[in-house]
Amino acid sequence: MKKNVILILVSNRSKSAITVQKLLTEYGCIIKTRLGIHDGVENVCSECGLVMIELSGSDKKAKELYNKLSAVKGVSAKLASLKMNI
Repeated sequence: MKKNVILILVSNRSKSAITVQKLLTEYGCIIKTRLGIHDGVENVCSECGLVMIELSGSDKKAKELYNKLSAVKGVSAKLASLKMNI
């Protein structure tokens, strides 16, 4: 079994989040799980956020999404392929 995951660190949410959201929507059919975390207290939101996504589908599509996310200013992304040894 193999799993592809992408970790996305958004350092300037007010400027980068819209582009990141558009990409996640564009590739929504291959996103199996999505978890977003940021420090927010009542009406004050942090400018830094972390999104973790688990992908289904081909390695090619995962790499495509990763490359597009990495090209967004203020975004750092890491693609990891995890393989279970049985």
